Amino acid sequence: MTEEQLDFYKRLAHALALQFGSSCEVVVHDLETKDPSHSIVAIENGHVTGRKLGDGPSHVVLEALHAGDAKLEDRPAYLTKTADGKILKSSTVFIRDEDGHAVGIFAINYDITILRAMGDTIAEVVGTEPSAPREPEPIVRSVADLLDDLIEQSVQLVGTPVALMSKEEKVRAIRYLNDTGAFLITKSGPKVCKFFGISKYTLYSYLDEARASEKDA
Repeated sequence: MTEEQLDFYKRLAHALALQFGSSCEVVVHDLETKDPSHSIVAIENGHVTGRKLGDGPSHVVLEALHAGDAKLEDRPAYLTKTADGKILKSSTVFIRDEDGHAVGIFAINYDITILRAMGDTIAEVVGTEPSAPREPEPIVRSVADLLDDLIEQSVQLVGTPVALMSKEEKVRAIRYLNDTGAFLITKSGPKVCKFFGISKYTLYSYLDEARASEKDA
C-alpha cells in the first residue's frame, strides 16, 4: 500500500467514524506487511472490538494473506461477533494497486447488538414463523486468539474430539488450518503440534498429504 493510499484511507476512516458515531469501528489492514501479526495500520473506535493500532488480522485478513488475488472478493454486510458478545454488521473491501493486486483491506464493523435485540423483539411480536439465525463470524483481539479459534473450528469441522481422531481426520483438520492461513501466524506450528499430539515432522507430512489431496481434487 502506498503512502498516498494509506493517507486517503486513514482520512476516510476518520470521516466515517465521525459520521456514524462511536458504535462504528473502521479498520485499515496492510496486506503487504512483513509481519501478519501486526496488520492494522489505522483504526477508529477500536473499543468496539477491543483492538488497537498494530494489532493482528481477522479471519478475513488471514484468508486474504493466504489466498491469491483471483479468489478475493469484497464482502458487504455480513455478521461478526466479538469475544465479549457484541454482534456487528461488517463490510470488507479490498484495496488494490494499479495492477489489481490486493494490497490492503478497508473494513467497517458497526455494533448492532442493541438494534438487533430490538429487532428480535419486534419480530417476535409481528412475525409468524421463527427462522434459523445466521451464526456471526468471530472477531478476535490477537493472533493467539485467532489461532485458538481456527484450531477449534478445525475440530468442529472433523466432528471428533482430538484424542479420538484418526490420522485421516487429523490430516483433514490440518488441511483446514492450511486453507484458512493459520500457518502464516508466527509460531503456529508448535502450537498445532502440541494440540494434535504430533511431531513437527508429522505435521509436515500431514501438510504434504493435505496439499496433494487438493491438487487431486
